[in-house]
Amino acid sequence: MPVEAGVLDPAAIEKYAAELVIPAVMPPDRGADPDSYTIAVRQFRQQMLPPGGPATTVWGYGSPGHPETFYSPSCTVEATCNQAVQVRWVNQLVDANGRHLPHLLPVDPTLHWANPPGGVSGRDSQPTFTSTPGPYTGPVPMVTHLHGGANGEASDGYAEAWYLPDARGIPRDYARVGSFYEEFAKKSEKRHGVPWGPGEAVFHYANPGRATTLWFHDHTLGLTRLNVYAGMAGFYLLRGGTSELEDGVLPGPAPRLGDPPGKRYYEIPIVIQDRSFRADGSLFYPSSRAQFDGFKGPYVPGSDIAPIWNPEYFGTTMVSNGRTWPVLRVEPRRYRFRFLNGCNARSLILKTVTDPVAHRPAPAALAWWQLGSEGGFLPKVVRREDVLLAPAERADVIVDFTSFPVGTELYLINEGPDAVYTGGTPGKDFAAANAKTTGQVIKFVVGPLTTADTSTPPAQLTLPHFEPLGPASRTRRVSLNEVASTRLPHVSARQVLLGTFDAQGKPKPLGWGDPVTENPAQGATEIWEIVNLTSDAHPIHIHEIQFQVVDRQAVPAGTRRPPEAWERGFKDTVFAYPHEITRVKVHFGRAGRFMWHCHMLEHEDNEMMRPLLVGPA
Repeated sequence: MPVEAGVLDPAAIEKYAAELVIPAVMPPDRGADPDSYTIAVRQFRQQMLPPGGPATTVWGYGSPGHPETFYSPSCTVEATCNQAVQVRWVNQLVDANGRHLPHLLPVDPTLHWANPPGGVSGRDSQPTFTSTPGPYTGPVPMVTHLHGGANGEASDGYAEAWYLPDARGIPRDYARVGSFYEEFAKKSEKRHGVPWGPGEAVFHYANPGRATTLWFHDHTLGLTRLNVYAGMAGFYLLRGGTSELEDGVLPGPAPRLGDPPGKRYYEIPIVIQDRSFRADGSLFYPSSRAQFDGFKGPYVPGSDIAPIWNPEYFGTTMVSNGRTWPVLRVEPRRYRFRFLNGCNARSLILKTVTDPVAHRPAPAALAWWQLGSEGGFLPKVVRREDVLLAPAERADVIVDFTSFPVGTELYLINEGPDAVYTGGTPGKDFAAANAKTTGQVIKFVVGPLTTADTSTPPAQLTLPHFEPLGPASRTRRVSLNEVASTRLPHVSARQVLLGTFDAQGKPKPLGWGDPVTENPAQGATEIWEIVNLTSDAHPIHIHEIQFQVVDRQAVPAGTRRPPEAWERGFKDTVFAYPHEITRVKVHFGRAGRFMWHCHMLEHEDNEMMRPLLVGPA
């Protein structure tokens, strides 16, 4: 993978020079109910590169009453099944004088996006320009989505419910909130009695369902790729309920509020992201379409190709829990890792080896045992040699270091491609990531055992009873489509769109602003046939529900094959492979306006996202 001009050479960055950061627990509001939080987004400096290197300016979540908590990824919100949580999400992207900050990264104002300069009449639209504009530099909107949750529309983090900071210097003609913000604010206050103030939204999470690994991130229309890349993400762990383990003991403890410094943890959430850095430590993200495929224009008005947006971007450096290539010192015992693929577009294939360049495999004793996916525990534990994760997918795994002597060094590597994943096997169907850079993730160093391991061997665990969804009353067919330029057909993808099919079976690509076509009844259970007509594997996410994968089938009439063993629990994100039908069973339990989209963030930011309306219009 070539290094772009101005980007720090990843091969020159020292590896395994800093410890893996284990996210602390987000503190609740002082003097308030323990399940009430104020969580803000701020700009700050963070040491992502190795010690001695420059710090990086990032955006991240934290508690305003605890300034030390601001970090990317954020402190973890710990929640309990069926115990409601209130979060006041505050946009504090302002400078020391209270004036709004510009974005850290280049914003393409020619997309269909939040568009605050358009005012109330022009917000959430694709503005018209007579010449190619530069990046937008105005106040930055945000709205937070709890990914994998099961909540009402007002607390979904809908892409058009964004809000600007309560800042000085915002022009009077700018829209300060998105098209649905005021409607959702009124509904939320009527139901919960808590008003929303300027520059904030108050979301209520009922936390129904099963214990699982959720996460939160920004979801602003046309800006998600940039706000997440800038650092806006964090874990939300849901515990307890009827879906907790009944027979056996999992590795622990996990971090808790009030833990003393130096406490050892054996349950660790890890978000893996790819980023690029400039020599001064700042984040690099492309500022021109030319950095994707060499197309240097014409843009506006000479073509329909966006001047800044890139169809995908793959960082040159791997970052885990906010640090480049960290080291985790482990003991000879079992660990529970909650992995999240937090990359914008990169798919990961994780495995453990003794040599990260030669990919010399680790001994068979170091197996991966997957307990859960996005929707909680699987029906049974699955032993895996590697773990494939699409962007936004999670894997709850146990890794056993028991048989390794003190001093052993092992490496978590990534064999996913330095490009869009299309399915298949590394080395056979595609080239694996660069073994010297993006192919390496974390080093494990085995140290002495400090306390006895009382956890149950994973093969002996009995997971909670799994209740599958009932029969479906309808099958709905949707399409994934790549759209070329209408003026410059030789230029690669202009957009990737979701859509439907017409009466003759011809795909109908649709944009975000087209009329709603997915309108299931509240309480309905449907089979969605996701027909991928593109050459990419797209991670498809449906908001506020957990679904089950039914099967897959090559287009037009291949043999149906069942889901993989690790896909047989509940999920909220699924790979739709190229030229295949992926079938999922979905139960729509709550009415409201939600979304479904591809979770390659560059795709969703340029129209690969559709509104989902459950219940009557």
